[in-house]
Amino acid sequence: MKKQTFTFISRAAPYGSNRAQLCLDAAFAAAVFEQKVNYLFMGDGVYQLLADQDAEDIETKTLGRALETLDLYGIENVYALEADLKERNLSDKDLLARVEILGNDAAKSLIAKSDRVINL
Repeated sequence: MKKQTFTFISRAAPYGSNRAQLCLDAAFAAAVFEQKVNYLFMGDGVYQLLADQDAEDIETKTLGRALETLDLYGIENVYALEADLKERNLSDKDLLARVEILGNDAAKSLIAKSDRVINL
């Protein structure tokens, strides 16, 4: 099977729905099958990248801990959209390590070069 490039776009806040977890599970599945995976956080999805998350008070798993394991699955290309971070008054210092910040043009290019785009 030819390797393809999958770009997963996660737009949902980390809690309140299962969309963030579904995107993460799909990215893990693609990586397990040795596909190249890009993981791009946009919109409220950038909140998933906040460091020091703790979802204990809402009695659910902390999504940030799962995101910290992306590299164990071979997912090394993790991005956040700069404009969405700025709109939410966030900077790279607020985020988990190893997230690359992309401008709009770079994000469009990343998506255009992908074989498959999954937008959740």
